[in-house]
Amino acid sequence: MVESVFMAELSWPEWEARIKAGAVIFLPLGATEQHGPHLPLNVDVILPTAIAEAVARGLGGLVAPTLQYGYKSMPRSGGGQSFPGTASLDAATFSHTIRDVIRDMGMHGARRFVLINGHFENAWPSVEGLDLALRDLRAEGIRDVTAMRLEYWDFVKAGTLARIFPDGFPGTELEHASLVETSLMLRIRPDLVDLARIPQEGRASFPPYDIHPPPPGYLRESGVLADARGSSREIGEWLFNDHVEMITAAVRREFPGMRP
Repeated sequence: MVESVFMAELSWPEWEARIKAGAVIFLPLGATEQHGPHLPLNVDVILPTAIAEAVARGLGGLVAPTLQYGYKSMPRSGGGQSFPGTASLDAATFSHTIRDVIRDMGMHGARRFVLINGHFENAWPSVEGLDLALRDLRAEGIRDVTAMRLEYWDFVKAGTLARIFPDGFPGTELEHASLVETSLMLRIRPDLVDLARIPQEGRASFPPYDIHPPPPGYLRESGVLADARGSSREIGEWLFNDHVEMITAAVRREFPGMRP
């Protein structure tokens, strides 16, 4: 019998047996978009997948295949649509993909899900997709499905942020391709990080609104919104440990009876 934590590596009888034993399905929500000149396009796939894997291993869960494409990146939180290589989905397409995946697994017996978002703009379309899936399952008479939906970056200790950002945390939007994501990539996939290409621009400044299409000079040329200088594997380790520990605790709280 295959003991993999990755759902796609199991046979259907193995998947069915794990679900009947109470396994939670973890669904990472990613994106393929620019992350500056020093990081790859799949940062938002790698990070939530690694976190989902670590949490699932500790809880006996299963990690569903990560959604590789996400909702469009907005000008003030990455501006990915203006950069070559970014490939995004319309909100309806993204939401309906989540709906279809959860609905099908629910029809086959899965009853507990955790959606781990790794891309800022996926937040509200993923809420819609989850709502549609639960609505469809209820229409089929399946009313005992429970799902959590979270952004992994919300699970970090105040002391960790204070240690990393003694002058104040710039905020999630401006951390696109910056110190947090770069440090996590150094912890998870250092082979894909080119520290020599980190921009020297510092923190971006935007008005409190977006302009579509972005006028000349509105976007950062590098695609990096804050300062990635000072990124390190050690910082990535602090963040990763917080994410895994705190998400694990939250899943245990919402889904009692998980293995110790």
